[in-house]
Amino acid sequence: MAAPEPLSPAGGAGEEAPEEDEDEAEAEDPERPAERAARAAGAAGGPGRGAAAAARGARSPGRAVTLRVLLKDALLEPGAGLLSIYYLGKKFLGDLQPDGRIVWQETGQVFNSPSAWATHCKKLVNPAKKSGCGWASVKYKGQKLDKYKAAWLRRHQLHVPTATADESPASEGEEEELLMEEDEEEVLAGVSAEDKSRRPPAAKGPSEPAHSEAAPPGKRAENKTRVPVRYCMLGSRDSARNPHTLVEVTSFAAINKFQPFNVAVSSNVLFLLDFHSHLTRSEVVGYLGGRWDINSQMLTVLRAFPCRSRLGDADTAATIEEEIYQSLLLRGLSLVGWYHSHPHSPALPSLQDIDAQMDYQLRLQGSSNGFQPCLALLCSPYYSGNPGPESKISPFWVMPPPEQRPSDYGIPMDVEMAYVQDSFLTNDILHEMMLLVEFYKGAPDLVRFQEPWTQEHTYLDKLKMSLASRTPKDQGLCHVLEQVCSVLKQGS
Repeated sequence: MAAPEPLSPAGGAGEEAPEEDEDEAEAEDPERPAERAARAAGAAGGPGRGAAAAARGARSPGRAVTLRVLLKDALLEPGAGLLSIYYLGKKFLGDLQPDGRIVWQETGQVFNSPSAWATHCKKLVNPAKKSGCGWASVKYKGQKLDKYKAAWLRRHQLHVPTATADESPASEGEEEELLMEEDEEEVLAGVSAEDKSRRPPAAKGPSEPAHSEAAPPGKRAENKTRVPVRYCMLGSRDSARNPHTLVEVTSFAAINKFQPFNVAVSSNVLFLLDFHSHLTRSEVVGYLGGRWDINSQMLTVLRAFPCRSRLGDADTAATIEEEIYQSLLLRGLSLVGWYHSHPHSPALPSLQDIDAQMDYQLRLQGSSNGFQPCLALLCSPYYSGNPGPESKISPFWVMPPPEQRPSDYGIPMDVEMAYVQDSFLTNDILHEMMLLVEFYKGAPDLVRFQEPWTQEHTYLDKLKMSLASRTPKDQGLCHVLEQVCSVLKQGS
């Protein structure tokens, strides 16, 4: 599968954060900030204004330090691959030039400052990222750059608090970045001052549901409904927390952000995964094939590939995955996501699903440094809270946690997607349906389609009503669908 092309730099190659523009201007004479502070203090009309000006002057020397200054004072040396960023599982390497600029090895793009490079790289992994905190994020020979900045300040006998002797005081621009990240963290988590006071401890509480997946396949208690929680009420990650706790999704509009990519999904995709999800009382899983257009930022999902294997059956799973991989190649498609079902629970991700999706998002990018989305679809066929006989199918994507709390759970985001009605059911989809029926036939967790779903309808009626909304306009193959349902009725 071809790797996607890298995105163009955020704001253009070499563009730098505002504070770095000031850094470059001050680099010619590191003492200028202190002189300006003294003038400001002398001109101040009162002790309050003078103190404020002096405080600004005391903080300004850190802003005078640039990579060019550190190179000039021999604290750093230019060289290839000396600079690195490690962010959410992705590693970026850069060459330090004699003039203090950074060349990103993967693309050859040139950046004038650590902040510009860090912001660009982090946005490739997390498009919602606003800033890079370059001096704290970029490492030189494995050590954070802010330690070299602190060493320069100590050498020039500028004020460095003893409690933070190994780190530089944050520059005004970096403080602004850190504050932005803290604010962003609270917005993403939906935390108000009142919420903070009510936030529960990390230990497992009574609001968390029982482990509804503990029963063996076919023996799951159907009356145990998992109750979802709000993301902001999760608190810190805790190993004692039930990994099957469901979490409500957050809309991008609710946190004043735009969805970082567009999605269009074929009706045949939803048809096949809905059919798969109806067959068994156990969870099912499958992959999604499609295409990613980096220019239009459009992810098109064109085909579902059900996994005809059981959880824990590693040998069969490996065979099926290789089969799916070959099918993707034959059709000229790329792997663009995955789906799974919550048979009797809401179509909301669990903590386990969130971690899995975050992992898939990082792995799907592979060796590419361009952003490529990975979509997750959740199907809930038999949840009693669904408004009608149609299964609830919900897409979601995971936004990485705030950088200041990297070990927190990712934030499950609701994804808007366009629905594309196919003209007909393809023969390979009908063939896949028959293979699924054969796979689950006689299994103890196979849904008994002849049994009543409600007083008026059987489970087979329920299946047909759910599929009806996703059936292509051309009904020419309807008799084939009836044949599949007939086999289902006999098998159950």
